[in-house]
Amino acid sequence: MTSNDDGVYAISVAASMVSMEIQNLRVYERRGLLTPGRTAGGTRLYSADDVERLERIRDLLAEGLNLAGIARVLELEDEVSALRGELGERPDAAESA
Repeated sequence: MTSNDDGVYAISVAASMVSMEIQNLRVYERRGLLTPGRTAGGTRLYSADDVERLERIRDLLAEGLNLAGIARVLELEDEVSALRGELGERPDAAESA
């Protein structure tokens, strides 16, 4: 059994899943937008969480944000998620309040 943060997808599979070019995934990694796992040999392995993050990047690009803007949005979303975790809230609890 694997968790959502275990790398299981090769870069070609992850790129195909989100309809992106492989080169884009490498750029996003260089820019710090995501950090896929690596095998001992250095092969990238993308997790379900990484694929979800790539989908978010794709959506933000479609909304017209540049990579710097996307980096800031993702940073803020990560911070909100961490704060919710500290408070013991479910992600949807704030929306229903």
